Amino acid sequence: MAAATIFYVDHVPAAGERVILDGDEGHHATRVLRMRVGEPVMVCDGAGEVGDGVVASVERATLSIEVTARWGVVTATPKVTVVQALPKSDRSELAVDLAVEAGAEEIVPWQAQRCVSRWDAKAAKGQQRWEAVARAASRQSRRAFVPTVSELHSTAQLAELVRARIADGAIVLVLHESADSGLSALGERLSASSSVVLIVGPEGGVADEELGVLTDAGAVAVRLGPTVLRTSSAAAVALGALGVLTDRWAAGPLTHR
Repeated sequence: MAAATIFYVDHVPAAGERVILDGDEGHHATRVLRMRVGEPVMVCDGAGEVGDGVVASVERATLSIEVTARWGVVTATPKVTVVQALPKSDRSELAVDLAVEAGAEEIVPWQAQRCVSRWDAKAAKGQQRWEAVARAASRQSRRAFVPTVSELHSTAQLAELVRARIADGAIVLVLHESADSGLSALGERLSASSSVVLIVGPEGGVADEELGVLTDAGAVAVRLGPTVLRTSSAAAVALGALGVLTDRWAAGPLTHR
């Protein structure tokens, strides 16, 4: 049996009540997926509240769903924030898509020194585009949580974020091909932590000056393995490793109850 399609709504109503899909979600349901009355679906608020339902009615670009059950999903532990240096334009959305599908709970854009791409005056537009990609990737991977996308950070702002997260008990890791130790060496610390921050550099790598600033703030440089990964795929590979090294993959897939 195929998995029910998931849609995101502002609020998941109680069992027996209905919710209306309109806007982008309604268009996707009626025009792209061509949903029909009686089909099973799932609705989610993107923050862990999920509901089973069936399509009750279909209009031109609007769908009515009757909720049959509602429950909450607990977020994975440790929570993972991905700090992503801006990739080249053709790989920018791919980096976000892969990180979200692999389970990132938060994405922080970073204007690193060696970034070819620069948002500058387009920062707000870039953030909005990443938010749209994160939402679409969440639907594709059937996630109960849609990751947040923060505003663009400079290296100085990122150093402040590192200090703040470490003060809250997080482990902050800079992915670096020349690091002395691998991610697996931190297995016990990772399992005991409630939060991990992964910092991914640009195509040209993290500059030595930037690495010094981040490590002075408390970050630890680690390598993923013997090969050098593209900036667009590094976060996804690291998230996969964290799924094995911690309990992040302990929960099963999002399914009907």
